[in-house]
Amino acid sequence: MDTIAAIAAGGTAPSAIGVVRVSGPECFALCGQVFRSARPFSALEPRRMTLGEILDSQGQVIDRGLAVRFPGPHSYTGEDTAEFHCHGSPVVLREVLAALFAAGARQAGPGEFTKRAFLNGQMDLTQAEAVIDLINSESAAAARNAAAQLDGGLRRRLEPVQEALLEIMSRFYAVVDYPDEDIQDVAPEEIAAALRKAEAGLTALLSTCRRGQVLKKGVRTAIVGLPNAGKSSLLNALAGYDRAIVTGVPGTTRDTVEETVLCGGTLLRLIDTAGLRETEDEVEKLGVERSRRAMEEADLILLVEDGTSEEESPDLAEAVSRTGKPWIFIASKRDLSGIARISPSILDGHISPAASLSLSALTGEGLDQLEEAVAALFPAGDARETGGLLTDQRQEEAAFRAREAVRRALEALESGLTPDAVLTDAEEALDAIGELTGRTAKEEIVERIFSRFCVGK
Repeated sequence: MDTIAAIAAGGTAPSAIGVVRVSGPECFALCGQVFRSARPFSALEPRRMTLGEILDSQGQVIDRGLAVRFPGPHSYTGEDTAEFHCHGSPVVLREVLAALFAAGARQAGPGEFTKRAFLNGQMDLTQAEAVIDLINSESAAAARNAAAQLDGGLRRRLEPVQEALLEIMSRFYAVVDYPDEDIQDVAPEEIAAALRKAEAGLTALLSTCRRGQVLKKGVRTAIVGLPNAGKSSLLNALAGYDRAIVTGVPGTTRDTVEETVLCGGTLLRLIDTAGLRETEDEVEKLGVERSRRAMEEADLILLVEDGTSEEESPDLAEAVSRTGKPWIFIASKRDLSGIARISPSILDGHISPAASLSLSALTGEGLDQLEEAVAALFPAGDARETGGLLTDQRQEEAAFRAREAVRRALEALESGLTPDAVLTDAEEALDAIGELTGRTAKEEIVERIFSRFCVGK
């Protein structure tokens, strides 16, 4: 491999500190041409910051900063790696990078440092995906899960499944390949027990998909209701600032307004929608149509009704219920009536929200009840699962294929097929697990994953 370099932090705007990262076989030799200190670069103490002068491509001092070297294989990439910590001027960082290019390095591609870590066996593919999840995390829970996955949490959940399948396969092939050796054959009962263990492990893993997706992407939440019900006020209260325009004029919101908030420990991607009503206004009609589409595409619906009004909206509640999505009924404007009315027509009969509550967007009364209702719908889960959740569709598909292959193997065994036919499906399951971890992943899958990374990571 050649030697690569990139700006790892800063570079787009002035900042306190910027970082330039270098990795590859000629790393220390190239860095020695850019960094000047009392000792040669290759003699700097590993993993210790050293103060020195940083030189541009003409050999002129461009900054005074810190350098640190990480000899391979005990580095992020598994290769010789180094970093320069400079003042965060974009000009300085670009000059340092230009000096490294002049010395023989090339520009790193998106995610190329992490890709080298994967290719050099420093991490598996689930850990590499955790790196981008950690960078993009929007909640503390998502960051904790990504950090634990980076530490191998998902890999450790897969290991018992792999061990169970490998044990029976290795023994079977040992008997086939060495018939003269005194190797005990694998009994059908042992094969069945191993397959059931693998199926149970994969089923438990697949059950984490919903929680993993909520952690990573949040919950797409549509706020719906009649005009002037208090939808925009609710969005502003949850966001903590005036994100949407609020007036007493019905139909003020004519397009969807989106905001991301934390509610009950869950990341909600709120969509404030136009009031749902019949209208002759062409612009408002478009807004109403978008509102209905947002409701259909949502993972959660908040149906807001004016708690001070005698007007009820049972038809709208029924439409919300028909979507099959979880929904919460909210009677708004609690501050104007002491306690806002909760419509009996909404709560009675077969139409049943996950929770019903009243609140005031102005005073904040009742918002804690909304947080509790959201937390109940999207529970945090067992802390012991942290790091062992499937957070990516690619991971889910691979785990699903593995489980289906195991189930086919069990069906074949129960139907009386010979062990070699059964173990063909077991091998397919192992290949799918290997695709999940990266052991058997195709090159285009690996390339697609690392293309999501920023340059310098």
